[in-house]
Formats: sequence, structure tokens, C-alpha cells
Amino acid sequence: MKKAVFDQSTKQTIIKYCFFVLLLLASTHSFAQTRGKVEVVKDPLVDSLIAKRFSLSGVTGTDPSGATYGYRVQFFSGSNRSAAFNAQAKLQAQYPELRTYINYREPNFKVKAGDFRTRLEAEKLVQEIRSSFSSIFILSEKINLPKADTNND
Repeated sequence: MKKAVFDQSTKQTIIKYCFFVLLLLASTHSFAQTRGKVEVVKDPLVDSLIAKRFSLSGVTGTDPSGATYGYRVQFFSGSNRSAAFNAQAKLQAQYPELRTYINYREPNFKVKAGDFRTRLEAEKLVQEIRSSFSSIFILSEKINLPKADTNND
């Protein structure tokens, strides 16, 4: 068997590669980021302006327009405009106090009813109108809050 013989240039190449790997390991260790602390500096007037905005809107924790997230019942979806308006009129005849909404997104009209805060309220309407409409869905979306009754009779 022959022994492997290294010439001078091979030894230098191995030393260069070892030195390069050592240098690479040392540089990655030195450039590693340490976790720091974030300090937020803000004017205290920002908090007071936010509080004032909510107090002026009269509704706390919601959009100043009086909208928040809740549930609506979709009881019609189709491409026929007159059928959408007929479905809306049919539900309005049964429940005149209930708000209805018609949305058009090409190619369909979608008719939705109610501004329910809980899914249970929406489910109650679904059970009542299930016999009148074939496809009914409960959707979570932005609703209009009902007007608060300020008269305490």
C-alpha cells in the first residue's frame, strides 16, 4: 500500500480553508443580534385625544359611526334583481321592524336582514323564517347598532 503524500501546496490550501472556516464562524457569532428593549415615547395628549373622541361619539369602544361587528342573516342570493326586491318585501311584510340590506356584487344580489349582536339572536330569526326561504346563512360582519332609547317612561 502506498501512503498518501501531501505536497507543500496542498498543506497551504488546507490551512487556508481551516482559517476561512474559523473566520466565518467568528464573524457570525459577532454579528448575532441580541434582544433589546423597545421604549415608546409619545405625548400624553394622544391618550386624552382618543378618550375625547370616544366621549364625543357617545359610544365607547366602537367606531364613531355607531358600527361594530355582529351578525346578519342572508336569506336570498341570486342574479335576478326583481327577485331580490321581492324577497326583501316578503321579509319586511313579516317583520316590519327588522332592517334589511341588499348588496350587489357582480353577478349576484344578496339580501340580508338584521343587526344582531349575538349569534343566538340571529339563530332565532333563522328558525322563524326557515320555512319561507330556502337558503339561509348567518354571516359575521359590521352591523349598525340600534338607536338607544333615551326616553325612560
